[in-house]
Parts: sequence; C-alpha cells; structure tokens
Amino acid sequence: MTRTLVTGSAGRLGRSVVTALAAAGHEVIGIDRAPGTPPQAAATMPADLTDLGEAFEVMTRFRPDSVVHLAAVAVPFSRSDAVTFRVNTQLAFNVCESTVRSGVERVVVASSPTVIGYGTPGWTPSYLPIDEDHPLAPWNAYGLSKQVAEEVVTSYARTAGTRLAVFRPCYVVAPEEWEGAPTQQGHTMAKRLDRPELAGVSLFNYIDARDAAAFVQALLDGLPRIPNGEVFFAGAADALTREPLSEVLPKVVPSASGLAGSLGDVVFSCEKAERLLGWRAARSWRTELRA
Repeated sequence: MTRTLVTGSAGRLGRSVVTALAAAGHEVIGIDRAPGTPPQAAATMPADLTDLGEAFEVMTRFRPDSVVHLAAVAVPFSRSDAVTFRVNTQLAFNVCESTVRSGVERVVVASSPTVIGYGTPGWTPSYLPIDEDHPLAPWNAYGLSKQVAEEVVTSYARTAGTRLAVFRPCYVVAPEEWEGAPTQQGHTMAKRLDRPELAGVSLFNYIDARDAAAFVQALLDGLPRIPNGEVFFAGAADALTREPLSEVLPKVVPSASGLAGSLGDVVFSCEKAERLLGWRAARSWRTELRA
C-alpha cells in the first residue's frame, strides 16, 4: 500500500484529495493545522510546515512514499502581502527540502494559474488558449509566491532522485458549493454564473474539487514516466459562463478582444494533462449545479 501524505488536508481541495486517494487504496496521512481532514485519512497531524525542523519531523515520523503539497495561504489578499509571500514560499521550500532529503519517491506541489498575471490593469495574454508555455507575469504577492514555489520544484527536479511535478488547479469548487454553499469569496456558484464579472476575474476558469483530486492521482501515477519537474494546468473542459466564451471574455478583459474570436470552450488548455497523463475533467457546472 502506498503511503501518501497530503498537506492542507482540511482545505477545500485537500478534503477531496484525501477522499479520492483513500478510495484508490492509498494510506493517507493528513497534515493541517485546522480541523476538518476527512475520516478516510489513516492518520492526521497538526503541523507548522513553515518550520523546517517540523517539516523534517513529519517526514521522519510517517515515512511517506508520496507527498501532495496543497497547504498555503490560498486566497489572494486574504492576508498581508508579506505574510502571503513568506508562508507560501517557505512552505514550498520546506516541503521540497524535507521530502527530497528524506527519500520520498514522488512529490506533487500545487501552484496557481495566477502566475500568468491576469488581473493586472491592461493585461493581455500572449496567445489563447493559455498553456503551460505561456510567459509568467505575476503582479501580486500571491501569484509571485506561486511562481517562486514552481522555481523551487524546478531546482530540486534538476538533481534529485525524487520525482516532482507542479500543477496549477483552476478555481476549485467544492462539492457542497454546487448545492449553494458559499464559495471562498462569499457568493454562490449560481451568482458567479449570473454575474460574469465575478468569474471573469479568473478568466472563467474552474475545476470541481473531485476532478482535481482525480488529476492528482493521475499525476502521482504518471510521475515515473514523464520528465521530472513538469508543470500542468488542471481545469474543467468548459468555461464558467452561460455566454460563448469568445463573446464574454472581451467584456471583462478588453485587451484580449483581438485574440478571443478563435477561442473554443476554455481559456486555459489542459491538453498537456490529457496527452501525458490521460486525464480529462469529468464534471461541468452544467452537470453539477443545483437550482
């Protein structure tokens, strides 16, 4: 049985990852300072992984085969810029350092599509749809912290025997949020569809947390056969809008109007994940949203 340690196991994405990995036969260890890790976890532990010694203690105590690192200040501007940058970058470094030095076989680190830089006044994509080769241009502490986290993974992947990868999950929707529970911004998913400017902030990207969990499982399985340090987008196969994406995107990102005409169903392409991992999102707002 594979022992997989999940940091941020009580979070909106972490809960689904724990549940999915346990159902797939993993012995899941949940690490989170907050309560709420699903009961499917074989063990849980509150730990401050911004402390390198504590990160090493966690790896030494549980000796995981794989680590999925989700813990972070997860919402831009929810904390001060200094705290957001320090916590997220320190977490990424400590997790990579402690896992590689402890001989963990596989490590997956969560980043964010915000590294692309959307949201900056006057921002224009270099091309559409956006894939993993698109230039990075983070404009706030959160996006910058995620770019640094990606660079940390890349650095370790150059020389480590550990297999590492980064994924950029789109706007994560927990299962209960389709039923009307408030999202991390406080509004409902129905309102996010009714008011395009809400979803437009993130270019209408989203992913069901259960699909993101399935992606994590596919990535863990695929790590031995793909180049070390790869980066992947993970998102739904459509956009979070009732209007055609080519029509609604220019309304919220006028600078992209010249590129939007040829858009299909998404702004962020997940073709790489499908090609290298055989993964494609199974859920859509059309199938999951409850009236």
